[in-house]
Amino acid sequence: MHFDLLAVLTAFGLIFLAELPDKTMFASLAMGTRMRPLYVWFGTSTAFAVHVALAVGAGSLLSLLPGTAVKLVSAALFAFGAVMLWRGGGDEDEEDAAGKTVTSFWPVYTTAFTAVFVSEWGDLTQITTANLAATNGWLPTAVGSAAALMSVSALALLAGRFIAKRVPLRTVQRVGALCMAGLAIWTLVEAFTG
Repeated sequence: MHFDLLAVLTAFGLIFLAELPDKTMFASLAMGTRMRPLYVWFGTSTAFAVHVALAVGAGSLLSLLPGTAVKLVSAALFAFGAVMLWRGGGDEDEEDAAGKTVTSFWPVYTTAFTAVFVSEWGDLTQITTANLAATNGWLPTAVGSAAALMSVSALALLAGRFIAKRVPLRTVQRVGALCMAGLAIWTLVEAFTG
């Protein structure tokens, strides 16, 4: 098999630009303000790698998944995240207890993996990856797509940490909860209009 660097760069560029305004980028940003960013990145990156493998391996079959059901589950997870963030931003007395960064690897990893894994089903980047794999080869497409998705997640996590260090935690949690609620509503709208 011929490894085409142009195919890698094409996949990277297309997927990077498609993922920047995506809801999973905002979810990564929100998780990065409350959880250990490196652990979040491991979770999101693993989920992205699984989706890239599925996209290049099963390309055309992805469109057969029940999109509405997947979007409803994704909306529920975003709503759950909104509630958890909102509850974390309690009274000033509770800020020390409820406002700490979640630092244990497995809870952070599992949360990040699940959020991205569920919400990426049938996503534009997954469909684009499948289409690119069909025309440019599976290996360069997989490398370029995975690198792009992991890069966007890293950028979102860096932005999340930057914000968390300069804005009071309670404000960050409230804004994060509102963003997650917005993502839940957006996903619900997509489920019933798409």
